[in-house]
Amino acid sequence: MQANNRSNKQTTSPARTFTESARRAQIVEVAIKVAASAGYANISFARIAKLAGLSSTGIISYNFDGKDDLIREVVSQILKVAEAYVTPRLAAASGARATLRAYIEARMAFLADYPDHLPALVEIISNLPREAPDRGRLLAQTETWQGVHADFVRQAQATGAFRAFDPAAMAFALNGALDAVVTRKMREPDLDVIALGRELADLFDHAVRPVEEPRP
Repeated sequence: MQANNRSNKQTTSPARTFTESARRAQIVEVAIKVAASAGYANISFARIAKLAGLSSTGIISYNFDGKDDLIREVVSQILKVAEAYVTPRLAAASGARATLRAYIEARMAFLADYPDHLPALVEIISNLPREAPDRGRLLAQTETWQGVHADFVRQAQATGAFRAFDPAAMAFALNGALDAVVTRKMREPDLDVIALGRELADLFDHAVRPVEEPRP
């Protein structure tokens, strides 16, 4: 019944549609903060309503059909914001090694500018119940967003930009390192992730660069 009411309101009242969209966005932003600070298990309508200053959890239930629906929107919003932040920085890079560096530094800059988004994503993806209806889709969404894949590495190797090594192992190591920084940032809020990003960029640039021919 609530779903029908919501649909009718969106159809007949553009002003209400705008208001409801703003309310949904507010709820999602607060849910991101809750996930980052309190963990996946503590993402509750009651906690979100209190932090958002809502009069009741019914306002959240009106906008979202349960926790799973809210989590889907949270993950979607985090990935949308992250992609919009990182993509222009990748587009400005020229060459595979510059792109790799840009990706690493952009991920760390995003963590600095949006300190709740990646911690919330890691917390959610790491703790999704196995029986969660959208587990597979959410995991695939997150993996797709991660910018360093084995295919990218293989293409760079084919052009000679990267040396020979196992592409899957390198992609796994890099994405694992970046996720580890997010986890550490959750424990150490004052961590300088920009400086750490530069260090990681240097480290992985040295790891992928072609082996120099010995001088005669």
